[in-house]
Amino acid sequence: MQLDKQLEIAIEAISLASKAILEIYNTNFQVNIKKDHSEVTNADLKSEQIIKELLTKHFPTYAILSEESTDDLKRLDNDYCWIVDPLDGTKDFVNKTNNFSINIALSYKHEIVLGVISVPYQHIIYYATKNNGAYKIFNNQTTKIHVSNKKDHLNMVTSQFFFKENDLYNNNKLIASIKAIGSSYKAGLIAEGKADLCIKNDSHTKEWDTAPSEIIIKEAGGCMSDIYGKTISYNKKDVFNHFGFIITNNLENLERFKKDE
Repeated sequence: MQLDKQLEIAIEAISLASKAILEIYNTNFQVNIKKDHSEVTNADLKSEQIIKELLTKHFPTYAILSEESTDDLKRLDNDYCWIVDPLDGTKDFVNKTNNFSINIALSYKHEIVLGVISVPYQHIIYYATKNNGAYKIFNNQTTKIHVSNKKDHLNMVTSQFFFKENDLYNNNKLIASIKAIGSSYKAGLIAEGKADLCIKNDSHTKEWDTAPSEIIIKEAGGCMSDIYGKTISYNKKDVFNHFGFIITNNLENLERFKKDE
């Protein structure tokens, strides 16, 4: 499957959205509360507008599932579906942690075949397409990235605001450190070998939170699954990740940390 054009446009869209988000980040932006009690800002909405307009212009027949748009489920009849989180880590954005990100992924028949993550404040973009490896863009230089080969003294990354299970892992002899990092930036750090493990045991994340991480991690040589070690499917009717996720650098660590059914 040739995805050069899709990747080019996804990177262009995420770059434009990153610029717009940073401009808003440095202002006294307004924060609103959605029906699900989560926060939303004009940065979320501006980013989504930019991304959807560009993706629709170049790929008018593809469906789009995006966090800030109404889901009419027509996407379920489409083999191709863009999955977008225009601002992953809104709470990080609001609280000025600098660790928020933007997620764009392409699902083909429920499998992620392209993923792009931007970490705007860090000026980093991670990307991957199926069977082509994973890459990082920083300072206008593109480098191929790979997970670490560690099987002990693991560096674990967890949510900045939503992780309540530190006690589950604080005394684990395989884990050397636990650090709170916002958004899908965590997956990028694992993909480039700067961290080794991330576990989400609850059902609070949705497809747009994990979609690009899935392929970037796998193309970097790592593993990602639900907490039972099963493959996560995308462009589903129910967009929740009901069985959380595990991201780690190798299959051995996945087997160690997954739960028994």
